[in-house]
Amino acid sequence: MKYFKKHSPFIHLLVLFLAINVVLRTVLLFHPITQSNFEITAVVKIYLLGALSDFLIYIIGIAFLWLYLLFLSDKKYTAPTGYIVFGIWVLLLLYVTFFNTILDEYGGSLPEIGIAFIAIKTLCFGLLLFLPNYRKQIRLGLYAFTVFLFVLIMVQNAVSEFFFWNEFGVRYNFIAVDYLVYTNTVIGNIIESYPVVPLFFVIGVVTVSLTYWIVKTSKPFLTALPSLTDKIKASGVYILLFIIAIMAIPGLAKQANSNNLFANELQANGIYKFVVAFESSELDYATYYQTLPEDKAFTIINREIKGTSGYSTLRTIKADSSEIRKNVVLITVESLSGDFMTEYGNEKHITPFLDSLAEKSLQFTNLYAVGNRTVRGLEAVTLCLPPSAAESVVKRNDNKNKFSTGAVFKEKGYAVKYFYGGDAFFDNMEDFFGGNKYDIIDKKSFKPEEITFQNIWGVCDEDMYRKAIQEMNNEAGQNKPFFNHIMTVSNHRPFTYPEGKIDIPATAKSRNGGVKYTDYSLKQFFAMAQKQSWFQNTVFVIVADHCASSSGKTELPLEKYRIPALVYAPGFVKPTHVTTLMSQIDLLPTVMGLLNFSYNSKFYGQDVFHPNYKPRAFVATYQDLGFIKDNVLTVISPVKQVKQYQLVQEKKMGLKPEFEIHYKEKPMQNLNTALVEETIAYYQTVAQLLKTKKLNR
Repeated sequence: MKYFKKHSPFIHLLVLFLAINVVLRTVLLFHPITQSNFEITAVVKIYLLGALSDFLIYIIGIAFLWLYLLFLSDKKYTAPTGYIVFGIWVLLLLYVTFFNTILDEYGGSLPEIGIAFIAIKTLCFGLLLFLPNYRKQIRLGLYAFTVFLFVLIMVQNAVSEFFFWNEFGVRYNFIAVDYLVYTNTVIGNIIESYPVVPLFFVIGVVTVSLTYWIVKTSKPFLTALPSLTDKIKASGVYILLFIIAIMAIPGLAKQANSNNLFANELQANGIYKFVVAFESSELDYATYYQTLPEDKAFTIINREIKGTSGYSTLRTIKADSSEIRKNVVLITVESLSGDFMTEYGNEKHITPFLDSLAEKSLQFTNLYAVGNRTVRGLEAVTLCLPPSAAESVVKRNDNKNKFSTGAVFKEKGYAVKYFYGGDAFFDNMEDFFGGNKYDIIDKKSFKPEEITFQNIWGVCDEDMYRKAIQEMNNEAGQNKPFFNHIMTVSNHRPFTYPEGKIDIPATAKSRNGGVKYTDYSLKQFFAMAQKQSWFQNTVFVIVADHCASSSGKTELPLEKYRIPALVYAPGFVKPTHVTTLMSQIDLLPTVMGLLNFSYNSKFYGQDVFHPNYKPRAFVATYQDLGFIKDNVLTVISPVKQVKQYQLVQEKKMGLKPEFEIHYKEKPMQNLNTALVEETIAYYQTVAQLLKTKKLNR
């Protein structure tokens, strides 16, 4: 079988991959950050089990090259097969270029990427088909480019692992996953921190040299391609190895069980660690962040959240008046930045209905989203917790049976539902809300005739609202109060919506169009709701899940976390501006306070109208955890870093003070210790209580 002989690129790349990892382990072993002594048996285990792990990872990672080599053939270019295949490629190219496809539904650069990929494949096949005299040279060039890509990935990964170790002293973890989310910020940081041009030059030279060696020594593989019989036999062996690798890798990873953390990390394969981090979505707080003694951390929390004691946030919320059993409709609006609204300085008038509704509502003008993804917003209004390191609780395995806003309403006899216009399987929403006893209404619940428009994300907001009105009418007919949480989808790329609804064409696929259609849909919802019997007995809560973007001049640019929040209930809630600094996690506890709810609470979120409330807010990325209090932003980050910024408001002409959202963040040389400890206490205790399941129902 030629695939496993000395001229095979499969073997050459395997040798290269193993060699690179041996060199990498050796460099990391003697790195100054690796402050540990290793016994000879530990070193042997690091290299032997590490090499075995690398081999198994290679078997899986090389699958695309295997497919490429498998389809190398001269027979497919013979008539008429070659012309038929080429015709199929041309038709596919025409289809994706001139017709609407699922790539166009998503929008962005995806259609162009898809067209470019298919165009290149069509061109390459055409050259090999119509230029038979140059087929060997063309194939050699394409083969060399393919090998170059795989070598580049191997070399670049080794360099990346070195720099990651240099900063964190571990293999890839969720921070590396985080880097994929904040690509622009990370690239900017790399450019500022390292000699990028010389580094990339060296990587390029090494990659080209290794590619030249592999191509030259494996050239006989191309001159006499394997037969069909040989391909079938080799594929059988490869598939067997692939299955063994899939089954063996997790067990082998468990062998990294030394008491020496560095030994475990050196033995591991960085690529596998990355995959595990991506799937587990967790970052151990105690390992990467500053901590306080447990009793001190909870003492601070007991001081800041009145009524708590010991290692818990459990307390009794006691209203001083009788309970008001009104329906509650919570609408979390996709990507609704505060500065989309006129009051915050927007001059494009893309939220005319929300602007008018705000004047009739209890409006929280100094409220901050906890994060910059939908799952963070959903976590905040459902669990009322500060954001934890790495991924939201919504996407974790341990996300069920939590103490939630839905649980409080359910205990009071409310029907509790979650509405989403798309498939709730996305972002683990179905697992999270279903696991916390919400009834779920998503796209799967719609009849075909109930859908007037949909895109890649789901049905348009108008369709979702019509469905919600139907469900609420059914609930009202059962003489049972309801708590319904609606998540919108229309203000999301590709920003497509039904034509003729607003004055921005849907074909523009613009953010302004998405915002304005979202606003238009809300207007239609309230027009329908006002005609229903339950309207006068309902409190409507409207809040963004997060802002439209998160990038800025600093790690946590505050204007990218400032979101609008309204409570609308004519005849019940007096329209006014609440300028108190607050967090997204405080919104529902505040609404429960308006309803005079008495209940046992585990929320970190608090009623901002309660005399004991102390203004503060939480803002975070996946790894930078921020705390705003007393005009100071405290940020704790891996590895056990702490920074503080004095917040100085930047005024804008024509805006009321409560709608000023821009701040200069001036680094503080002398840290405010009390605020640092309070920041750590909040985030440390949340991580601990989640880990020990003390925030469950």
